[in-house]
Amino acid sequence: MPPVISISNLTKTYASGLQALKNINLEIRKGEIFALLGPNGAGKTTLINIVCGIVTATAGIVTVDGRDIVRDYRAARSKIGLVPQELTTDMFETVRATVSFSRGLFGRAPSPAHIEKVLRDLSLREKSDDKIMTLSGGMKRRVLIAKALSHEPEILFLDEPTAGVDVELRRDMWALVRGLRASGVTIILTTHYIEEAEEMADRIGVIHKGELIVVEEKVELMKKLGKKQLTLNLLEPLASIPLELSDWQLALRAGGHELEYTFDGTEERAGIPALLKRLSDLEIGFKDLNTRQSSLEDIFVSLVSDRK
Repeated sequence: MPPVISISNLTKTYASGLQALKNINLEIRKGEIFALLGPNGAGKTTLINIVCGIVTATAGIVTVDGRDIVRDYRAARSKIGLVPQELTTDMFETVRATVSFSRGLFGRAPSPAHIEKVLRDLSLREKSDDKIMTLSGGMKRRVLIAKALSHEPEILFLDEPTAGVDVELRRDMWALVRGLRASGVTIILTTHYIEEAEEMADRIGVIHKGELIVVEEKVELMKKLGKKQLTLNLLEPLASIPLELSDWQLALRAGGHELEYTFDGTEERAGIPALLKRLSDLEIGFKDLNTRQSSLEDIFVSLVSDRK
């Protein structure tokens, strides 16, 4: 199946000389949830804005469902819904009017039933006749999402959608995202809450200083770059790690009271039993042990730190 979004050799250099994007190549599959992670200023929003037709690329080609975003802008843009970081809407309009107006901007025929469903799904039904200026920050964020969904897009961009919002909206929004994905909508999100990406995404992309440094299936990324740690609480503290334990990647913690073994998943089966046997042979006893697996946040921090 051809990708729903194809990005080839994409570069963006601003008039100031800042190169925001450097030769980006990326394909997004239809129906997936793709999380784009990166530090502030990495180029995430610039990339999204180019695909959505808000910012003009310096070089490169972007197609949306086979439509070139420059030559066939209207058809390409009609496929996309965008939830931006900043609130951009008429504060004096009512919720229902602004969501309905957004649908009309994309040339879609009026559909009160669809607008009603969107408002209901986002818990905006009771606020539908209120002016946007009277809403709380969380409700205004819901309006942005409703506007993005008003024309029934096949692709939804969520740019830091849960930044600064309450737990209830975050929960409602991810339930909505799962429902959209189940109906075939492709979701591309950026988020500072990496645990959300870890829970939601099928694939992960990491962008740093305008370069896409990794694109990988989430499960494979966790398997290849993730680490596990076994921590042994020793009966007696060690002053140093014996030479007989040099085959393992070990570190002493807590003043010698803890022995920490870091390993990847492929070493687990062979490494731990052999380590425990060697400790027994050396008469190094322990009273407790626990294991910990790298989170996606650990992997992200490691990837970015390695390239500073």
